[in-house]
Amino acid sequence: MATTGMQLLGLVLSIIGWVGGFLVCLLPMWRVTAFIGNNIVTAQITWEGLWMNCIVQSTGEIQCKVYDSLLALPSDMQAARGFTVLSILLCCLALTLGILGVKCTKCVGHPSLEARLARIAGALFVIAGFLYLVPVCWAAHSIIRDFYDPYVAAPHKRELGPALYMGWGASALLLIGGSLLYAGSSPPGIPSSPTFSSGESSPRRAGGASQVKGYV
Repeated sequence: MATTGMQLLGLVLSIIGWVGGFLVCLLPMWRVTAFIGNNIVTAQITWEGLWMNCIVQSTGEIQCKVYDSLLALPSDMQAARGFTVLSILLCCLALTLGILGVKCTKCVGHPSLEARLARIAGALFVIAGFLYLVPVCWAAHSIIRDFYDPYVAAPHKRELGPALYMGWGASALLLIGGSLLYAGSSPPGIPSSPTFSSGESSPRRAGGASQVKGYV
């Protein structure tokens, strides 16, 4: 029998991870200005995201501009676009299947089919978590590599932006939530966790005791 509490917890964590991943995809804070040396103008901060870059003035004014060309972006940012969009679409499909498959909704009416749908939803959430994790780690690796590269000019060096940390958190929520949803959606007749019972040994013990009494 499916564990309803584990299913609901996994579904809630996955939804939170999906919303966080959606924000990560939109936020222009994947790369931020690195304040090193005296070559960086500290009166403004540069933000770079998947879809636009922004300049934050010291007065608080923010100016953003959408990228003119996709091909002008670095390879890691191009791949990050595709991975994050695919992950969002997988989360939408997984959420639909998860709502249909969760035991407390009673949408399908067949316990075995509900368990299968919930398990598929959990697996899709886990895949979506990996799809978020790949571009975030790839972008972080590129930023750290360029930061310590002596051939990259100081004005072009960047640091890890807040969106990358949010991306790691969203990936973790999707991985944990999808795993809980999958583990709590065992088909009918298959327990979600192993159980041990001593009911079968008691009759044997009782029979052995009666035999001993008979011989006495």
